[in-house]
Amino acid sequence: MGIIGWRWSSRVQSHFALAVVCLGTLVAPLDSAVNIALPSITRAFDAGIADIRWIVIAYVLTYSCLLLIFGKLGDLLGYRPIFQAGLLVSAAGFTACAFAPSFGILLLGRGLQGVGIALTLSCAPALATTLFPESERTRVLGIYAAMLAAGAALGPIAGGLLVDRFGWTAVFWARAPLALAALALTLFIVSPPAVARTKSQRGLDSWGGLLLIGWLAPLLLGFAASAADVGALLPAGLAATAVVVFWLFIGHERRHPEPIIRPSLFRNIDFTVMNILSIVVNFAAFSIMLLVPYYLARSRGLDAVSGGVVLALANIGTVFGSWFAGRVAQRVAVGRVTMAGIALSLVGLAGIALLARAESILPVAVALLIQGVGVGLFQVAYADLVIAGLPLEDRGVAGSLSMVTRTMGVVAGATAHAAVQRTFENFALTRAIAPSDAFLAGFEAAFGIAAVSVLVALLLGLARPKLWRRSASPNPSPGNA
Repeated sequence: MGIIGWRWSSRVQSHFALAVVCLGTLVAPLDSAVNIALPSITRAFDAGIADIRWIVIAYVLTYSCLLLIFGKLGDLLGYRPIFQAGLLVSAAGFTACAFAPSFGILLLGRGLQGVGIALTLSCAPALATTLFPESERTRVLGIYAAMLAAGAALGPIAGGLLVDRFGWTAVFWARAPLALAALALTLFIVSPPAVARTKSQRGLDSWGGLLLIGWLAPLLLGFAASAADVGALLPAGLAATAVVVFWLFIGHERRHPEPIIRPSLFRNIDFTVMNILSIVVNFAAFSIMLLVPYYLARSRGLDAVSGGVVLALANIGTVFGSWFAGRVAQRVAVGRVTMAGIALSLVGLAGIALLARAESILPVAVALLIQGVGVGLFQVAYADLVIAGLPLEDRGVAGSLSMVTRTMGVVAGATAHAAVQRTFENFALTRAIAPSDAFLAGFEAAFGIAAVSVLVALLLGLARPKLWRRSASPNPSPGNA
């Protein structure tokens, strides 16, 4: 029981606790503010573009590799202590970045921040959903996802104001009080204890965790290396390493009594398809955050403020889509919500590709909003399907898995969309057309390919009737997993 002694059955207590979880989670999507500060950081440390990208890689790589491990640790030890540890480590990471005396120390601080965010995000969905009855799980996931989207929309706006007023360090230190405030408030909430396991099952699969890092890190680094001018040998070597270690990881997990994640889950074709769909949808969606800012500045001539408002429409749409998914999924099969989200994402991406040269910016703005609504619908429904597909004792792993597939899609998208844009733009330039038209040719090609990838995902999902007709249901018991 919390230190103020509220009864767990109290609706006020549950909603207060959910608000605290959302507040603590907000420090993660607000990291979008760092993108605004990158030019200032470049000047402060006299760093090059090739160096500055490691500010993003050090953070994303760290939390991606640790999410599933910390999710499993939450399943074993309880979600609240892992969430609290994440807030404390995050505050330390923000402080280390803000006061970094050198670029190397800044990267170490970003790695520490990645550890903190991995601890926080790994158990936040599990903690949020266990605060309420299972019948309200989808609604809670909708609120949680809406908060993530709202933070992502607010980040660039807040970042611009902070950098303008206080300098680049503010995008880091300003989040430390937020993390510490959420940490203090967690003392007033109750978290259900970890699900009981037999004595032989209670140990963390340490070797499995190391092998997980051993294949996921090379995979993500391979994506990053393929976007850099390092030749083909390094990305190929990293990809080969990832494949070999992944094979060792699967073999180890099959033999371990308490694996990080159960490989048998992926024998279920529908479960595997769900996770593939998540990777593809997030792969396509990242084209907006990567390319639309350049489009708004170069092709539409918008200043940073106006461009930021237009760009925010995608995240505003995600906020609404997430909230709506949490409401409608209680009355409509959650699988149908998933397919509806993919379909709307397809409409939005295709609209951007087809309407990029429209006389007014309004059609593109509407397409951004539609795409965001689709992503919001999909992410909530997908997370609910994954959570429902795993035993209650693996809820931390389920929440972490949804974040890992999202990150894999984003990292792949960051590489592929930039390559498509650059390739088609250079090809257009060889035809002696104006640079502005060449840019638009590359932009349209990148969004056309993004739309096609989502179309393939939609057809793949529709080909699995048991998936898209599926309703939200309580988690299976461990014995039925």
